[in-house]
Amino acid sequence: MKTSILVRRAVASTTSSFARSVGAVLRAAAPVSLAVVVSAGALAACGGREEPGFRPTGASQEASNAATPRPEEPPAQAAAQAAPPPVPGALPAPEDVAAAPATASRTASGLASRVVQPGRGTDHPGPRDRVTVHYTGWTTDGAMFDSSVSRGEPATFPLDGVIPGWTEGVQLMVQGEKRRFWIPGNLAYEGRRGPQGTLVFDVELLSFERAPEPPSVPEDVAAAPAGATRTASGLASRVLRPGTATRHPSPTSTVQVHYSGWTTDGEMFDSSVTRGQPATFPLDRVIPGWTEGVQLMVEGEKRRFWIPGSLAYEGRPGPQGTLVFDVELLHIVD
Repeated sequence: MKTSILVRRAVASTTSSFARSVGAVLRAAAPVSLAVVVSAGALAACGGREEPGFRPTGASQEASNAATPRPEEPPAQAAAQAAPPPVPGALPAPEDVAAAPATASRTASGLASRVVQPGRGTDHPGPRDRVTVHYTGWTTDGAMFDSSVSRGEPATFPLDGVIPGWTEGVQLMVQGEKRRFWIPGNLAYEGRRGPQGTLVFDVELLSFERAPEPPSVPEDVAAAPAGATRTASGLASRVLRPGTATRHPSPTSTVQVHYSGWTTDGEMFDSSVTRGQPATFPLDRVIPGWTEGVQLMVEGEKRRFWIPGSLAYEGRPGPQGTLVFDVELLHIVD
């Protein structure tokens, strides 16, 4: 997965765990994690994900679990801009920053790396696991553009929320290992905002946490069964588990939920469950099918929805056609 959707307008809050708090490079308008916002999870109609490396402002903020707005796709001319000037107090560039040495390991994608400090154990993080690292990034002319080391604060983020070179490269590592990567532009920020060309990162893998297993594809994902409840708008649903309360949210209530979303061919495009983090958002800032459907629920209830395209992302960025969501209403916040 690569982006997030439900929210029509990004809800300003605190910053997400990697890109803003530790400065990681932003991958503007990424592919598919379409719910509210990647950090809190939720299906944001404006979409977009954040990732490691380049911090435009240079400000360091405490990581947060709250939902955060996602950047708009930058204009073409912005993507072509050179990286920002070196940050104050920059760490010295490696002696081999200009190019990977002949002895470096190379993968089929073009990623080059060499081990700077061996790690311990044999376990490697997976593509969705949450990792904690220290890192420093340079352009090949030796200009440092970001560093958790210089901030004195490690970065924690899911590996499916970063540039492809990081997703691939960190999976090669074991805990305690320090590795130098030469990431070609097409695995970094080519055509997007951020430092351009090949980027060099020193990464130390401090720890990692296994991601929860994704939920199974619903057996009735292709179409709502005959016994499903249907509303005048065309929204179909069925209760998977009854709730424990009697109060229903209003159209403007803020709710906390766990959810997973699939297209009708069974492809999961977003899930707060796999992130291990519920999503919190106001019901008047999500797609119409969610605004209507969650009002049918009470706290503790789990319900499956079949949301027609006209109540989802028809004519807008996001997964198209009928979408299927399993939603658990954890709490009506207000």
